[in-house]
Amino acid sequence: MTDDSHDTHSSASGTARTNEKRAVVLLSGGMDSATTAYEAKARGYEIYALHTSYGQKTESKEYDCARALADELDANDFLHIETSHLKQIGASSLTDDDMTVEDADMESDEVPTSYVPFRNANLLSMAVSYAEANDCDAVFVGAHSEDYSGYPDCRPEFFDAFEAMVDVGTKPETHISLEVPFVHDAKTDIARRGLELGVPFEHTWSCYRAEAPACGTCDSCAFRLQAFQNLGERDPIPYAERPDYTDAE
Repeated sequence: MTDDSHDTHSSASGTARTNEKRAVVLLSGGMDSATTAYEAKARGYEIYALHTSYGQKTESKEYDCARALADELDANDFLHIETSHLKQIGASSLTDDDMTVEDADMESDEVPTSYVPFRNANLLSMAVSYAEANDCDAVFVGAHSEDYSGYPDCRPEFFDAFEAMVDVGTKPETHISLEVPFVHDAKTDIARRGLELGVPFEHTWSCYRAEAPACGTCDSCAFRLQAFQNLGERDPIPYAERPDYTDAE
């Protein structure tokens, strides 16, 4: 992976604007962002996919999934940016080699060690730059209610505040809305909507620990498996363990 790689289907920069709606989607390679991308497409947006590698333990697998999803979506553009400063800053079990990714604690109200300090502000800033440069109408983010119960930069009020900042900090003729379609939904709702939209969940990855197979016991694996189990569906990716999380509400 090279820094600031820019894989293009048909770049919009410098070309005349046509009538289609355009949206940047923060495409991590996980099931939430994948469903959000398919939701944006269902709403009639041309997709400009933005993927960032920030030194997370599963960055290669996440990149491969994001790339595959962009191809499945026939994305108009795919921009990959390495944001290694987040690893240099550290203080997250996703990026700091001296910190262990903890087993799932689905009852905890504490901010988990997997929280990357102010990550979403970093990613959204790049997404807005990308959106403004390509005359996009919206930026789509896959955050949801179970995220903001633990991650402060996934709360609805954070996105409201960021959208206000975007309005102030972009050109007068720029109008970019910040769309968080599942912000009040649970993971099960996202899985259900993804199945309705035909999201290829086999091309997504959520595990915090491993690139293959998924561990099945970190927070992210637990909430993902629970969502599929609640719907009576089998998650199509491989797991080292598949605990039953249906009673862990």
